Amino acid sequence: MVRAFLISILAFFPIASKADAVLLMAQEPGCYWCEQWDKEIGPIYPKSAEGRAVPLRRFDILDPPDDVILARRVHFTPTFILAIDGVETGRIEGYPGEDFFWGLLGNMLSDAQIALEPLG
Repeated sequence: MVRAFLISILAFFPIASKADAVLLMAQEPGCYWCEQWDKEIGPIYPKSAEGRAVPLRRFDILDPPDDVILARRVHFTPTFILAIDGVETGRIEGYPGEDFFWGLLGNMLSDAQIALEPLG
């Protein structure tokens, strides 16, 4: 009886699925700040909690992705765009350096209510 009650309760409330989130990086050939990001952040990003929560996907500034709705055109490289379920939800224009990048990314993920799982 209790089991049937619990099953009926669970059936009534939909279980939220994890949203498909990605961090897009707009770049172009010869972009000095893209190269700086690649040097300072690139090797550690996939291993970070942020990189696991929102994997990086690069695209050329002149060829934006067809599967993401951008809020506006990209004008600067690098530009980092947080997309959830194919829709832009946040953006960092430019690369302000390693220390500021992590803080800005953290704020963007927090605003989007993306929880970071602890590493370990």
